[in-house]
Amino acid sequence: MVDYVAGEVVRPLDVGFRGRTLRILDSGYRWLHFAPVSANHAVTVQLDQHLEPVQIYVDICDGHGIDPDGVPFTHDLYLDVLAVCEVQADGTWHVTATEMIDVAELNEALTAGQITPTQFELAWAEAKRVEGQLNANAFPALDVIRAYLRDQRDLNSPP
Repeated sequence: MVDYVAGEVVRPLDVGFRGRTLRILDSGYRWLHFAPVSANHAVTVQLDQHLEPVQIYVDICDGHGIDPDGVPFTHDLYLDVLAVCEVQADGTWHVTATEMIDVAELNEALTAGQITPTQFELAWAEAKRVEGQLNANAFPALDVIRAYLRDQRDLNSPP
């Protein structure tokens, strides 16, 4: 798990999502990045300064790990799945919309020989699987990230 909290942000970062604008980075925002072992995706949840999720960004990849120098890497397969959610009264996150992005980049990578036909098929299969799990509110990586946040909150709470 990589846990990044932004300090003072001079220029906030806004992105488009299904016809609306989401602010995904500003002062005090927190990004949690999780790359499940043996999975073909890595997840970044972007949270606002109140720890409310703004966007869930899933990179589709052909593996990830740590190189001999200790530097993390991801074999990106271009295709990404985005999601937004609402926080329920009990604190759970309910995904309300998803979107696949960078389809043209995936197609260009195949045409240019940057990925194999097998990797192309893997990217589509994984993206569809992830999107289905997100829409069903059954994406295991989000459970791990929420548990991490809960544990962090418990560690920082006064006795």
